[in-house]
Amino acid sequence: MTSTSFTVASFNVNGIRASRRRGFDDWLAHRAPDVVGLQELRCPESEVGEFPGYSVATDVGSIPGRNGVGLLTRHEPEAVRSWSVVPPKARGLGAYASHGRYIEVDLADRPLTVACLYLPKGGLPGHLQRPGGMRAEIDGGAKYERKMAFLAGFARELDRNRLAAARAGREFLLVGDLNVAHTQHDVTNWRPARKMEGFLPEEREWFSSLLSPRRLVDVVRNLHGDRPGPLTWWSWAGQSFVKDVGWRIDHQLATPGLAHRAEEVWVEKEVSPDVRLSDHAPLIVRYRD
Repeated sequence: MTSTSFTVASFNVNGIRASRRRGFDDWLAHRAPDVVGLQELRCPESEVGEFPGYSVATDVGSIPGRNGVGLLTRHEPEAVRSWSVVPPKARGLGAYASHGRYIEVDLADRPLTVACLYLPKGGLPGHLQRPGGMRAEIDGGAKYERKMAFLAGFARELDRNRLAAARAGREFLLVGDLNVAHTQHDVTNWRPARKMEGFLPEEREWFSSLLSPRRLVDVVRNLHGDRPGPLTWWSWAGQSFVKDVGWRIDHQLATPGLAHRAEEVWVEKEVSPDVRLSDHAPLIVRYRD
């Protein structure tokens, strides 16, 4: 008996219009994942466009040129839920309901709910901010506090959504740009990164709190093992891409039943900087049916 499988990709496109101009459609046709989670669409819904062979569900949000998430599926989903239609219930998330940061679908061809998240980048706490030592404006830790409130609220919301899927007889998969690297294997230069947003101890502790053998599993780390990589983001600036100095902030977190069926993970990093589709690369996992 031949086993079958399906692939799920997570890809922060850093602007879908720009990514399509750079060749996103060719990548999609060649790779042909069964499900694609997209982050940072950064355009009105009318300009997202169509993708041959896929049903498209999006929440572009209300902030022009920012955020926006989407899910491409081979079949029209049984249900679509986004925060702009069904606002999150957890405290700390209400202000983000119209920002285009979360969408989930119930797949029609298998008992699985797939959610796509673009988590706020945040900033540094006030005591780590130094004049002249930051590219971002000094804000006394305001962006940091907002991100930490989001993290606390999202942990509760994620639990609620995972349990709702379980009650419906579905596995649950969260994909997306979480703007947090979890372990030292997820950042090339991890020691100095401990004082950078996205790798602060409290952010990493939050990530750890999501994971449990009975709740959610970091599928990528589970498959790749405790060794460096796979990286998914490299700065546009300097030689980061060429020297492979980057971060893994793109993730796939699955309920145990689905995680046990994960067979292979890879990142489709382009061969050279001049053919990059985004500052991120697609993160793909193959699951056994």
